[in-house]
Amino acid sequence: MATTPPLSHAFNNWIDWLVHEKKASPHTVQAYERDMRDFLGFITGHIGNEPDLKDLEKLRAADFRAYLAYRRQEGLTAVSLRRVLSSIRSFFKRQERDGFLHNPYLKSLRTPKAGNKLPRPLSVVDTKKLLEDTSNSLETNWIRYRDLAVLTLLYGCGLRIGEALSLNFSERPTSDIMRVIGKGNKERMVPVLPAVRDALSLYIKECPFPLYGSGPLFVGRQGKRLNARSIQLKMQTLRRNLGLPETATPHALRHSFASHLLGGGSDLRSIQDLLGHASLSSTQRYTDLDTEKLLAVYDKAHPKA
Repeated sequence: MATTPPLSHAFNNWIDWLVHEKKASPHTVQAYERDMRDFLGFITGHIGNEPDLKDLEKLRAADFRAYLAYRRQEGLTAVSLRRVLSSIRSFFKRQERDGFLHNPYLKSLRTPKAGNKLPRPLSVVDTKKLLEDTSNSLETNWIRYRDLAVLTLLYGCGLRIGEALSLNFSERPTSDIMRVIGKGNKERMVPVLPAVRDALSLYIKECPFPLYGSGPLFVGRQGKRLNARSIQLKMQTLRRNLGLPETATPHALRHSFASHLLGGGSDLRSIQDLLGHASLSSTQRYTDLDTEKLLAVYDKAHPKA
């Protein structure tokens, strides 16, 4: 086994590996780093001292389970616990690959089962209301136009919020097709509706800040790249004003894009390509959703139901 480095050195090398070699998204890197720091904080209290790599190698399955139980008591869902365990495994796997530690107990842990939660898209009517009513008297015109452009892009092209806000000005859609870099640095091509280009053009025209090639397409009040929280807060306001369900989030517009395409007769393979899903099973959830709607109509309308 190689000479064991300080834990801080191994930690920083792991983060660099995630960013530069694994090419994980900034969101994933932040989540993994946060999870691992939380785990190390728990282990410090669990064993009574700040751990080094040798301490981590000595951990048993019961120690890992104690941490997962602690996070479950904090209210983490099975989905979040799966990500937490994935973060820890990523760190340990990297250290094992470098020859710094070997811990077989982590591999023996069962991954928490996550329920097959169906996506909750908006109805066509609610989506139309949302994209037609983004007014707020406390906001300036350009911010209203910006928010409308973001939401129209999410629904019109099925983008994730991170994909939309990471676009640079030079990457804006100017034709019927746009290139999107999604999870895992995977590239996909998606059609662009005229309504999307029109909304973007209006925002660009009214934006008071200079927008240029390598700079962000969407900016905040200080002219810097817009963060997702601003759009999430906008959706909260729209939910309240329009009486939309709590499931009406920015990501719900991506679900709506897929669900409405499926309802219009599009095939699953095409929707998979448009969404950038690695597995068809992810896209098939929308078929389950369609079946759920069909059964609900049947139960409500059929005389024998």
